[in-house]
Amino acid sequence: MAKRPVIKDSDNPPGLENAGQILSLIATGKAVSRPELQAQTGLSRVTVTHRISALQAAGIIFESNDTRATGGRPSRIWAIRPGFGHVLVANIGETQIQLALLDATATMIGQSRIVRDPDIDFGPEGTLCQIADGFDALCKSHHKKLGQSVLLAIGLSLPAPVDYENCRVFGPSVLAGWEDFDIAGYFKTRFDVPVYGENDVNAMTLHQHRVHFPDDRDLVFVKVGTGIGSGIISQNRLLRGARGVAGDIGHIDASFSLPGKAPVQCRCGKTGCLEAHAAGWALARDLSVALPGKGAGNAPSLKTARDVMASFTASNPVARDLLAQGGAAIGAVLAGMISVLNPARIVIGGTLAAADDVLLIPIRDQVRKRCLPVASQDLVICRAQPAQQSELYGAALLALEGVFAPAHVEMMLTRFAKRATGIMV
Repeated sequence: MAKRPVIKDSDNPPGLENAGQILSLIATGKAVSRPELQAQTGLSRVTVTHRISALQAAGIIFESNDTRATGGRPSRIWAIRPGFGHVLVANIGETQIQLALLDATATMIGQSRIVRDPDIDFGPEGTLCQIADGFDALCKSHHKKLGQSVLLAIGLSLPAPVDYENCRVFGPSVLAGWEDFDIAGYFKTRFDVPVYGENDVNAMTLHQHRVHFPDDRDLVFVKVGTGIGSGIISQNRLLRGARGVAGDIGHIDASFSLPGKAPVQCRCGKTGCLEAHAAGWALARDLSVALPGKGAGNAPSLKTARDVMASFTASNPVARDLLAQGGAAIGAVLAGMISVLNPARIVIGGTLAAADDVLLIPIRDQVRKRCLPVASQDLVICRAQPAQQSELYGAALLALEGVFAPAHVEMMLTRFAKRATGIMV
């Protein structure tokens, strides 16, 4: 995301000066009681109480009924008040754009979608204009629920490598014409808030980790759908790499795992990629060849992971065998990843994960055969928790974590305070 100006304490109206540190700790869950906040900040009890009171009076936090054991008298827990702010998020896909409005705790308020004609190239400006108009419509349709809620940020999930720091797409990618386009700058003309962009698989990874597996500090999420990709959590942080492509396992050469099989060309132009052997589009290709009627020229047109799963659900033995073979190829590639990253858990998600053990057992078998016991003996390989709109929730978490990060929280407080006093920002 683009660098932002430093906000001085004097820029905040009286009452919220220096409260950002306290707010950031509460929002991230690192410290949620007065004793914890004192210990984390080194501030006196009086100072912590003063800043908590200012945040509470502003309607940003509230004292919940939960308590935290401290060795003495239980301490009450402070939490973000959901309705004080909201985020707008979008997940850009090839055939549709999902839009959502969520509150300050990433609870869904409303959703909509834009159906796209894949044959029409709207380009970055046309697409972002559609999203901005959709955001306006979402806010208007839920204005009663929003009340005085402040827009905190915009979050985007994109099917491309993303330069997170500057919110720009690294290219080339499926988003033709987006390379180095100033996404945040475009939204600045409509919404004067921070804009956070992330690769769609990374957004899903963030959601799975933060919501379903928060205790695993080192985790790999693998999306196995029409394409294959992964996201990496290392020591609770999303690992992006130098150009946003960390975890792009779909284009690792997997031909070594299939001895005797002729090299297969991937849609990226290279041969032997994992995607060319195990992704939904590749399994659909192989399934089409194997289905009756191929010789007569009337074989069904199978193209996606959903097509493969429809055949699998209909108990097609060829689909079952292809999914098992794909699982073995995925497991062989993951074995190398495990040796490098040593995760505690690997989560398999995406459309093909619905095949469950047919896909997971070959993955586990390959990992067991190829990894040293020290790396795999306590490793958990499981199916992702069912999650609709995981990219949307991930984009919301991305935006909220950015807003409440220590480097940016004071700016958010300044905007909030000015809005609350009627000053437009």
